[in-house]
Amino acid sequence: MMRKNFNVGLFVTCLVDLFRPNIAFASVTLLEKNGYTVSVPETQTCCGQPAFNNGNRKEARRIAAKVIREFEGFDYVVAPSGSCGAMIHLHYRDLFPEGSKLESAARELAERTYELITFLDEIAGHRQQSVSYPGKCAYHDSCSALRELRIKDTPRKYLRQVGNLRLRELEHAEACCGFGGTFCVKFPEIADRIVADKIDDILASKIDTVISADLGCLLNIAGKLRRDGHKVKAFHIAEILADLARGPGIGGTTVQTTPFKLPGAASKL
Repeated sequence: MMRKNFNVGLFVTCLVDLFRPNIAFASVTLLEKNGYTVSVPETQTCCGQPAFNNGNRKEARRIAAKVIREFEGFDYVVAPSGSCGAMIHLHYRDLFPEGSKLESAARELAERTYELITFLDEIAGHRQQSVSYPGKCAYHDSCSALRELRIKDTPRKYLRQVGNLRLRELEHAEACCGFGGTFCVKFPEIADRIVADKIDDILASKIDTVISADLGCLLNIAGKLRRDGHKVKAFHIAEILADLARGPGIGGTTVQTTPFKLPGAASKL
């Protein structure tokens, strides 16, 4: 069923913009195939989570107010990230005085903001297209998606529908990868030990591809895999479902992306 009268604002996220635009292209592909009109506000930047997590409420409040303005008028806001999605959906309302105009606007934005895979499942009624990914794969549950948004089974449901994809479970799939936003910058030795445990789990599973829905986790895992000389690939789930997981994975050399620009997006994307 086509839904061309519904407009989706895509919150690209900082990491996707800077390190893996292919995830944004894949997100647009999936949303458009489900009949939605997708736009990307050109002035969007960060969701404010780094400032929020480090106690800088003043800066987080300023960024949140900017995001609220930028995504006015969209029927839905979708983020290919449990981390950014949780920030907007759960935490924006706590930044503003109760009963204020911005607190009301934050609550209204929260109600129409979804993590990508949840949106596809709960709102779009997504039916997975006939795509293929020939690999032995495992899904890593990011902390924000799992613990804040309670996303667990849905990503696996859609991955099982991908042709030739053999899905395995990591023994410690729910364990943190050590990224934690600024945590890995402030405590690099601890973060490296945590991601080393994650790599041991990945190698023990004998997979060739690790998949997740948060690029922060994937960059951290892929970086450690590459530094240690392992050839396991890393892909965002949107790339797999949209049939855009071709060539090098995250952390490899530049990947060929789709030949269109993000709707309404800045030229840098």
